Amino acid sequence: MEVILSRKEQIEQTATALFKNRGFSATSMRDLANQLGIEAASIYSHIKSKEEILQRVCFRMANEFFEAIDQADVHTASASERLQAAITAHVQVLTKNTEASAVFLHEWRHLSEPHHAEFLALRNRYEEHFREIIREGIKAGEFKVPDEKFAVLTILSALNWIHTWYKPEGKMNAEEIAANLATMLLNGLKQT
Repeated sequence: MEVILSRKEQIEQTATALFKNRGFSATSMRDLANQLGIEAASIYSHIKSKEEILQRVCFRMANEFFEAIDQADVHTASASERLQAAITAHVQVLTKNTEASAVFLHEWRHLSEPHHAEFLALRNRYEEHFREIIREGIKAGEFKVPDEKFAVLTILSALNWIHTWYKPEGKMNAEEIAANLATMLLNGLKQT
């Protein structure tokens, strides 16, 4: 069944693709209008600015990451199980919409204040969730890492490139990718 998008949703979807392919700065409202086949002035009846679209994409994606990790986290599980669930949740969000993921991961720098600071605070809070799991694993003797922040940045860096190569029709589906990445990353953290 085909989903009918509102004009505002069409604008956001088209802008997201342009931001991913050209970058936020290199995409003009005229580019967006041309891609949509409408006059540039008519876009403004649906949105205030190009940055409004960027804000919507970045904060919607942030909410999706938080919802996914909150749903996946079982505090009674072991740190290894919690980390595997967090990795899986992260991969599922990244692969659901790779264009929006790319914009979220790379174009947030163009947010103006106070949105830029708010975005960084959300990112830090999200990373803290992973650091808390790593700390728990160190305390329980499950993980041996030189630095918890380094471990989290390494994990997220490994995951955040998925949007550049993931294809829904590829050899592995999102669940298999998540499972394989979690296994690889956890085996690198477990004590021998």
